[in-house]
Amino acid sequence: MSTSERSALVAICAAALAACASLPSSPGKPPAFGAAVSAEEIARSDISIPPSGAGLPAGSGTAKQGAVVYGAKCLACHGEKGTGKPADALVGGIGSLATARPVRTVGSYWPYATTLFDYLRRAMPITNPLSLSDDEVYAVSAYVLFLNGIVGEDMVMNAQTLPQVKMPNRDGFVSDWPPRARN
Repeated sequence: MSTSERSALVAICAAALAACASLPSSPGKPPAFGAAVSAEEIARSDISIPPSGAGLPAGSGTAKQGAVVYGAKCLACHGEKGTGKPADALVGGIGSLATARPVRTVGSYWPYATTLFDYLRRAMPITNPLSLSDDEVYAVSAYVLFLNGIVGEDMVMNAQTLPQVKMPNRDGFVSDWPPRARN
């Protein structure tokens, strides 16, 4: 490093130190953006449902009821009977995951029916998330499971029955919880 480069580096460091010294010792008052979140607002968004089904709400629905809701709120994106176009397909692909062209759908890939309920409740329909009633979510869940041949058309889905549904790929995932030390 030449003398002029060294001098420039020293000058830059000195300027940086001087700038730091002029900063206020306390951050001051924070900007007044947004508003405090109420306990009710937090409760409305705290809706995660684990595989066990803990926290599933009251309500129920069948595939027959779900077909009506699906026709009104899901068909435009997921197509006739969940076949896709323009959005992802919801049915089919069972047994295809180990092939060169796996088809990942609710029936072929998802390990728990409670995950379907959780996702539908928080994210669908895409144009108005969180708008479905709990009965509608149970019904659409039952309908999608029925389309995949997993439950019967008259089977009632509710907080007791939904966690008991055995998905085709339930054993296709390896849990790494709790984490183990690896050598």
